[in-house]
Amino acid sequence: MPKIEVNEALFFSLLGTHYDANSIETVLPTAKAELDGWDGLEIAESERTIKIELNDTNRPDLWSTAGLARQLRIHRTGSIPAYDFFAPPGQSKKTEYVVEVDESVRNVRPFLAGFVARGMAITEAMIKDMIQTQEKLTWNFGRKRKSVSIGLYRPSIIEWPVHYRGVDPDVAAFVPLQETRSLTLRQILAEHPKGKEYGFILAGQPIHPLLLDNRERVLSYPPIINSADLGAVLVGDSDLFIEVTGSDYPSVSLTASIMACDLADMGFAIENIEVRYPYDTPFGRKIVFPLYFQKPVSVSLESINKLLGVSLNALEAKKSLARMGSRSKINDDILTLDPPEYRNDFLHPVDVIEDVLIGIGMENFKPERPKDFTIGRLSPIEEFSRKAKLNLVGMGYQEMIYNYLGSGKDYIEKMSLPKETLVRITNPMSENFEYLRNSPLPGLLDTESVSVKAPYPHRTFEIGKVAIKTPEENYGISTRQYLGFLNTHSAADYNEAASHLATLMYYLGMDYSVRESQDPRFIPGRQALVMVKGRIAGVFGEVHPKVLEAFGLAMPAAGGELDLDILQEI
Repeated sequence: MPKIEVNEALFFSLLGTHYDANSIETVLPTAKAELDGWDGLEIAESERTIKIELNDTNRPDLWSTAGLARQLRIHRTGSIPAYDFFAPPGQSKKTEYVVEVDESVRNVRPFLAGFVARGMAITEAMIKDMIQTQEKLTWNFGRKRKSVSIGLYRPSIIEWPVHYRGVDPDVAAFVPLQETRSLTLRQILAEHPKGKEYGFILAGQPIHPLLLDNRERVLSYPPIINSADLGAVLVGDSDLFIEVTGSDYPSVSLTASIMACDLADMGFAIENIEVRYPYDTPFGRKIVFPLYFQKPVSVSLESINKLLGVSLNALEAKKSLARMGSRSKINDDILTLDPPEYRNDFLHPVDVIEDVLIGIGMENFKPERPKDFTIGRLSPIEEFSRKAKLNLVGMGYQEMIYNYLGSGKDYIEKMSLPKETLVRITNPMSENFEYLRNSPLPGLLDTESVSVKAPYPHRTFEIGKVAIKTPEENYGISTRQYLGFLNTHSAADYNEAASHLATLMYYLGMDYSVRESQDPRFIPGRQALVMVKGRIAGVFGEVHPKVLEAFGLAMPAAGGELDLDILQEI
């Protein structure tokens, strides 16, 4: 979970009140946060920091001093701040700042948003907080700068309009931050620390993005590094140009909105910029930022009361939402919420109900004893799964347990599967937990990749949930109980996997047959589908050398997977 450090003096000035360690513990749950540490009194107040851990990755607006203070302040006072600098979609606002986007960035890093902030001298605490916000947003929310990166500049030394275009990385050159030499973009990726860290984002791209002013001076090389000339912000500067580039436009726009609201709360005046595209985007071709693009979400009062177990009237529910910073309207017991400008996490009416709960205060819900007495017991599928586990353990297999979320690299690229077969998280916080798994096999292969020094044979299995795309289901997805098994040693082959499968099915009391299979994870001609009463219940065979190589395995492996839900139903 994200952890932030807030400057004590700046935090309490934005909060409008002061807390000690005990009292702050009672209010932090409002932001799904908890106190992680606090500098001692031997440090000057202006230098002291409070360490806070955020327990919700869906609220990137809280990952800054101003954002966290805003949520706590609104909950305490009920006063929702007004950010009148936002432009509604499709409506223009007059601005002197323009960014021209070139067609050449369309296929490499197509989207840009931003704004200008003026009117205050930047302090050391402000710069530290902006850098922290920049790092948290781009690392967690922006997936290590892949989908979102942020650049800060001094607009007064920039000649407008600014141009965003693609260039040849072997020809274009400039002096990056932390350097005195002019380097080509290719040299920056090979020699500069930031180039080495984030160069993977642009790997294999023939054209790389560059941000320049109207005099062809480089502002930055997104998402890698700013220039040393125009890309350095210093203590005492009183104006800022902040740009956000990336591959996911809602995330790019939301990031700009979060930073604009943070700086507005600090006292800056926010000025709009217009971004002009030669191609269509989700928000049009001429867009004024910061942009309000969120959609309203509706929920019935009956649903709120049923889920929370309370009897709120519409005005009470509306007041609770206001304490979370959201404006709402009431029409025939239907509550329609307009998300705050800095939030885009209302994906379902239940998210609105959660905000009602936090707005009321979890401490105001009295504990109740259960009204019904029930006897706990295992579900039929769990009993069946345990029977399968006992048999596999008896055959010399070791049980493993893995995450249900993983990366596209492990689930798609290494397994030679098409991306369309997996379920992707809408707004992942990290590329390492971007997809729901559709098989236990990637986990077993990953374990095998770090077990090459252990004596062979290696026999591992896992029983757990997978997500399978199923168009006829209500949400297009079904959750299934799968068994995966893997046998690795120098002589592992189809026959051995078939004999182990036969033994397992015998003790499970299952009659089955096999049929030809064309699964890309296994070697053609050395794999088979498991058929039970005419239904496909699984697949097994020798793991394809391409898959073995992707996981760094030199030893043959054979295994497979079974849908236990199908076996248990039959």
